[in-house]
Amino acid sequence: MSWRHAFEFEKRGRMFEKGDFKYVILDILREKPSHGYEIIRALEDRFYGFYTPSAGTVYPTLQMLEDMGYVKSSEQDGKKTYTITEEGLKFLEEREPTMDRIKEHMRGWWWAENRDEIKEMGRELGRIGHAIGRKAHRMDRKKLVRIREIVSQACKDIDAVLEQ
Repeated sequence: MSWRHAFEFEKRGRMFEKGDFKYVILDILREKPSHGYEIIRALEDRFYGFYTPSAGTVYPTLQMLEDMGYVKSSEQDGKKTYTITEEGLKFLEEREPTMDRIKEHMRGWWWAENRDEIKEMGRELGRIGHAIGRKAHRMDRKKLVRIREIVSQACKDIDAVLEQ
């Protein structure tokens, strides 16, 4: 399990309502053509690393959008790159109120005054994960046990703060 999936937040409603995910993907593709992994990373960035859609969600949605004629794909550097079509742009424009609602929901996922702190916390957690990942295979058992103890204590301390 990666650090970004270690969080179990009490959701304030669903991340996306049924059928909304296609709009989000089209909006990302409106910015620039992308392959699936880039779309996943773009969404992860929009949620500061605390939400990452699965490939099992992104790729079937891309296929559905391609079947609907809203995106087209092409092979570039061995990767399938998706581009929004004129029909896809028109579809988004016709549903601007829906897109506005989705964007507002995405903005409201985190309280505005906490966004910077959450973003920094995500960066710090990422630094921990990268540091351990880079060196863990070369560490002796004593160091690994000590790091696990530190992480375990941090989890207890965080739980205590959350319970206040």
